[in-house]
Amino acid sequence: MNARRSHVARPVVDLAGQVAVVTGAGGGMGRVLVEDLTRAGAHVVAVARDAPRTERLLRETVGDHGRFEVVEADLSLRHGVVDAATAIGRRHPHVHVLVNNAGAHFPDRGLTPDGVERHVAVDYLAAFGLTHLLRENLVAARGRVVHVASDSLNDTRQVKLLGRARPADLDPAQLDDLTRVNPADGFVAFEAYARAKLLTITSGYHLARVLRPHGVTVNSVHPGIVATGIVDDLVPAALRPLGWLIRSGMRTPRDGASAALRLATDPALAGVTGRYYRREVVAATPAVSHDPAVQQRLHEVSVRWFAG
Repeated sequence: MNARRSHVARPVVDLAGQVAVVTGAGGGMGRVLVEDLTRAGAHVVAVARDAPRTERLLRETVGDHGRFEVVEADLSLRHGVVDAATAIGRRHPHVHVLVNNAGAHFPDRGLTPDGVERHVAVDYLAAFGLTHLLRENLVAARGRVVHVASDSLNDTRQVKLLGRARPADLDPAQLDDLTRVNPADGFVAFEAYARAKLLTITSGYHLARVLRPHGVTVNSVHPGIVATGIVDDLVPAALRPLGWLIRSGMRTPRDGASAALRLATDPALAGVTGRYYRREVVAATPAVSHDPAVQQRLHEVSVRWFAG
């Protein structure tokens, strides 16, 4: 079956009266998530870097059938995450769904103004920060958190023709200072991206355990290889002339969004937490992500990061 035409059936749910937060709302998957959540009756807070552009795109996508608001935020910056969480938390005491969909791949190494490598900032700290800073709002609603991840964390090879999978790794010694993660020495962009996603999974397991008694679930999902803008950056330079052919075999943004939407809304998954899904199937992640000591160390350094 052509991957672009496959589609996981979306659950029919009634989210009237609920608040859902979606990051990366201006991208292909983000717009679909906003559309589907509003169609289900939720009031959606769409978080995006460019509010006017995102509002215009969402008006075209959602039309008049749903309620949404746009919160402008640069989630690569610590103050951007804090400001977004503050704005959302003040307006919405209850957050029923948080989909951390924002992500990015950068072709080379760069630091944010906060001094942290860009993949760590966008692909890890944005998701951790919003989840951590909106904790009380999520607890009040017994909410669901979904991290949109990437299975690159299980295999950092961009071309998977020969040899064994090469999972992303973490150096626990770097976890005392997030500015040391993805250092310049030996930097490989795709591995840096995968490592940041591994941080999200590792942190997610810890948060799932801590928040379980409060009725909040935290799960992560690899939505498949989706034909979005980020994929163009992930294609090796030698294969870019064949980009159109590569994209033709990928899932559509709607297909990808359905995997995250299922975790966020399916009644059959109520109470399910601490899992990583490859599409709709539970999958394994590297052993380091399950190490309680590593999880705790990562959690503590990340909390300190947002404590200022």
